[in-house]
Amino acid sequence: MNAREHGPAERGRRREAATGAGGTGGGHDVHTDPAAVAEFTELAEHEHLGVSPVGAAAGYRAGRTLPLRVELARQLGRRRTQLLLGFLVLLPFLLVLAFELGSDSASQRSGGFVDLATSSAPNFVVFVLFVSGNFLLPMIVALFFGDTVASEASWSSLKYLLAIPVPRLRLLRQKALASALLSLFALVLLPAVALVVGLVWYGTGQLVSPSGEALPFGDGLVAVLLAVGYLAVHLCWVAGVALFLSVLTDAPLGAVGGAVLISILSQILDQITALEDLRDYLPTHYAFAWSDLLSSEADWGDMTRGAFSALAFALVFTLLAARRFTTKDITS
Repeated sequence: MNAREHGPAERGRRREAATGAGGTGGGHDVHTDPAAVAEFTELAEHEHLGVSPVGAAAGYRAGRTLPLRVELARQLGRRRTQLLLGFLVLLPFLLVLAFELGSDSASQRSGGFVDLATSSAPNFVVFVLFVSGNFLLPMIVALFFGDTVASEASWSSLKYLLAIPVPRLRLLRQKALASALLSLFALVLLPAVALVVGLVWYGTGQLVSPSGEALPFGDGLVAVLLAVGYLAVHLCWVAGVALFLSVLTDAPLGAVGGAVLISILSQILDQITALEDLRDYLPTHYAFAWSDLLSSEADWGDMTRGAFSALAFALVFTLLAARRFTTKDITS
C-alpha cells in the first residue's frame, strides 16, 4: 500500500513504533521501525514547503511587486501633490487678475513676453511658460523626484518595502516612473489651464513673438505644444539630480532644496558673460531655447543642443543614483 494511503491511526502507530513511545522509563532503549522511517522520509520528500527552487516564496514574482498604479495612487493621495496641482490650476487665474487690476490699457501688439501676454490666448500661455520656467517648473520636478525615495526613508518605511521584498532597482525605477508621470502631468496641466483661461479672457488670435512675427492661431498652438515638449525634455536634468540627491539623504527637503539650489546656481553662472563658451555646458543655458519656435522659421539648433545636454546630465545622475541605491545600507 502506498504511504499516502495510510490513515491517521495507522500513522500514529507508525510513530510510536519509530520513536519507542511504548516505554516510560528513562533507561529504556529506543526501538526504530525501518518501515516507519522510510514512510516519513517519503512524506517529507513530497511535502509542499511553499518555496521556489531559487529560495523565494512560492508564487513570488519580482516583476509584480510595487505596481506603478499603486505608487501613482499613493503619490496622488498625498496632500503636497494635491496642493501643488491645485496651485497650478489657480496660477493662470491669479495672473489674469493681476493684469486686470494693474492696467486698463488695450492689448499690445509689440514688446516682450509680458507686454504681449494679453494680446491672445497663445501669447498668454507663452507668458505663463516664460514666468514659470526659471523657478516654478524646476521646483515641481525637483519636488516629485527629490521626495520620492527620501520621504520613504524619513518615514522609516523604505526598509519594509525592500523586505516585501521589492528589488532595489525595481523600487527605484517604479518611483522614478511615477515621479516622471506626475511631473509631466503638472507640466501639461499648467499651459492647458492657461490656454482655457486665455481663450475666455483674451480670445483666439495670432501668436505674436517679441521680434514682431505673427503666427496664425493654429500654428501658434502647435508652437506652444512643441515648447511644452521641449521643456519636458530639458527638465530631465533636474529629475536626475533630484533623484540622485534623494538616495543620498533621508531628508526630503534636503534633496528637493539641493536640486533647486543647483538650478539657481546654474542660472546665476549663466549670466556671467566672462565665462564665454563655458556657459554652454551649464544645464540651464538652453532653458529658453523653446522661444525659437515662436517665429515662422524655427531654429532647432539651440533646442537640439539643449535636449542633448539635458539628457546627458539626466543619464549620468540617474546611473549614479542607481549605483548608490543598490549599494546603500538601508537602515530606515
